[in-house]
This record gives sequence, structure tokens and C-alpha cells, in this order.
Amino acid sequence: MIELLQKVRVIDPVSEIDELFDVLIADGYIQEVASHITDISPDTPIRDCRGLVIGPGLVDLYSHSGEPGFEERETLLSLLQSATAGGFTRINILPNTSPAIDNPALVAQLQQKKAEGQRGRAKENLPPLLHIWGAITLDVAGKQMTELANLASAGVVGFSDGKPLENLALVRRVLEYIQPLGKPVAFWPSDRQLAANGVMREGVDALRFGLPPIPASAETSALAALLELVATIGTPVHIMRVSTSRSVELIASAKAAGLPITASTTWMHLLLDTKAVKSYNTSLHLDPPLGNPRDVVALRAGVRTGVIDAIAIDHTPYSYEEKVQAFAEAPPGAIGLELALPLLWQYLVETEEFTALELWRALSTSPAECLGQKVSAILPHQPAELTLFDPQQTWKVERKSLYTLSQNTPWLGQQLKGHVVQTWC
Repeated sequence: MIELLQKVRVIDPVSEIDELFDVLIADGYIQEVASHITDISPDTPIRDCRGLVIGPGLVDLYSHSGEPGFEERETLLSLLQSATAGGFTRINILPNTSPAIDNPALVAQLQQKKAEGQRGRAKENLPPLLHIWGAITLDVAGKQMTELANLASAGVVGFSDGKPLENLALVRRVLEYIQPLGKPVAFWPSDRQLAANGVMREGVDALRFGLPPIPASAETSALAALLELVATIGTPVHIMRVSTSRSVELIASAKAAGLPITASTTWMHLLLDTKAVKSYNTSLHLDPPLGNPRDVVALRAGVRTGVIDAIAIDHTPYSYEEKVQAFAEAPPGAIGLELALPLLWQYLVETEEFTALELWRALSTSPAECLGQKVSAILPHQPAELTLFDPQQTWKVERKSLYTLSQNTPWLGQQLKGHVVQTWC
């Protein structure tokens, strides 16, 4: 398969390029990138890409699969289809499935299922690369360590429970055991005793809406303790789900002191704040909760400056029945793989708060680097792991326009601007 993309806007964080080029793709590889490509065979398909954007395939640091255990929410197939539709060429699933991904046999089972899904498919039509986080503790229960070395040998991308680990003695031991394995480890700092039964960030809006609050210190106190352990042990750590302005300050100070840490926030925490909860839409019940306006300002600045390395999607599907409850009773989480790029582009790039390069870097090359992976530059002879995006195409978020099996998003029924045209995996 060969195709010439003419006059496409190339956004390449690796080469720091944001320019118009022609791009020739053949047999899963980039053949040529130039201002004007004319040396092609007469039967080469040509696509007019004026107004379109192409960049490295997006990389999602962590999301949830319903399979195994909750296939009514999401299957592995629907998850990968959703990722492709959203422009993601690599996706990393958390281990809190049922059963939890806490042993090599389940890792092998999921890898086999992925391999069966791509058998017989053409190179240009392969699903995203699927990577699996191995559980830190058995059944992600936070009590007993898994056989970390065996999971590493089974090919997990790294280790995370996707849940807060509050036993600091266990966290310290994990950092000591993981260090020689050379795999990333991701922690979500959250003190569940401080969070108690809260469902939204403490502040004026929580009082106004009459919802139980979660203080920012539930995150920052746990983060401070984790940073102390990293300073003592020296094992590199990724900090998940950063959601407060004070956390950004703590991470900036830790990085300035030379601690080996990376950090991510989620896409919805960059777009919405506590005022949005006025609707009591249960898809706005997140964990950690949406921040106050100053938190959003700090998180956006953190991403732009690199204090926050990456934007994660944290796609969390739930069935209709699970989410149709009172706000405080509904399980926290929202889908996002098909929505993140259009909404982030619309509200951050088109408003000129972010440059296109800044956003694309935080969604592609930076998440890969957090995992110790590389993303190729958009240059000749490099693999075509690419996302083609139309910032102006409008579409409606509804059941028939989504590949995910779940619909728990506050944008359901709304018109969005920006749509992924194609991905090359």
C-alpha cells in the first residue's frame, strides 16, 4: 500500500517541526518527506491534506480494560478500536481487571488475544500496540507483593496497581525490589483516610453543591511521603493522576533537586474544574476529583513547562446502569480515548494557550519517554506510526459514533470540532 499525502501540516515533537510537507507512505514506512514530492508512479493514490495535521501516533500511559471480568463495559477489541479512532497507536492497560493482572499466565493470555486480533491484517491496518501494566500487589489489594521478576520476564511494560498504595513500608520494599528490574513503576498518591467519603475537591463549589469534599492534602501529603522514599531509595518513579496546584509545586521542587521522577495528569483535569460539577453529571465524578480553577491553571502550566511530563487518558468505561445513580454513589471515571485529542485541541491549541507542538508532545513522545520507549521522528525510512487529524471536522458524540462500548462522558450528545482521519500503527 502506497499513498502520497500532499500539503499536510507535519507536527513532529522529535524534530521540533511544525510545517507543511508532502509525505509519502509505503508498506508501513515513511518513504519521503519534502516540500513537494513529484517522483512517484502514475498509479500512486494522492490525498489532498490541506487543513489536516499529521504527527507521531498518540501514546496513552494508562487506561482501563473491561476484559477480563467486565466485558459489558469494554472488551479488548472495543478498547483497541476506540484507541485507533482516537489517534492512539500505543495503549497501556492497568491491571485492576477481574482477575487482576498479577501473574504471568494472565499477561500471556491477553497478549495472545491481541495477537489473534491482528492475525491476517495488513500492515497499514494493524491495531494499536497493547502494553500491560503488571500489578504491584496480589489482586491489587495493596497487601502482598506479586512476583515482580516473573511479571517482568512475562513482558509487562511496568508496574502499577492503578490504586493508592498507603502502606509506606510496602512502597519502600517495592522500590527496592523493582530497582534492578529496569521497569517503570507508577504510583497514585492519595491518602484514603483524608479523602474519606469525599467525591469532589474541597472548596467553595463543594459547599455550594452540597457534596462531600476531598482536601487537596489527601493528594499532597501522600505525594510528599512518596518523594521522600524516592529520595532515599533512588528508584525512578512515575507519579500518576496529578490534580492539585500544590502537587505541581512539589514535583517541580523534586525535579529541581534531581529526583528521578516523571509525572502525568489526565486530560479531563486540564479541561474542567469544580464549576462543571454543577450539572451533577456522574461522568464528572472522577478520582482524583476535578480541581478548583487554580489547580487547572497550575496543571496546564505544568504540562507546558514539562514539570508534568505527559497527559494520560485514564479511559474508564462503565455501563449505563452503573452510572445512573446519585453523583456520590456512581463509580468514578469517564471514557476518553476518542474524545481527548479533539477537545484538547479545541480548548488549548485553538485558543493559543498551548502550541500544537506542546500538546502533541504531551500526548505522544513524552508518555513514551515515561515508559522508557522512543517515538520515531517523521523522517524517511522510519516506521509509519502516525496520526492524521482534521481540526475542523465536526461530529456528534453518540452511541453510533463511538467504538467504545460505554457512554460515560459529559460530552455525550454534543457536537465536537476535530476528528481523527486515520492512524498508521
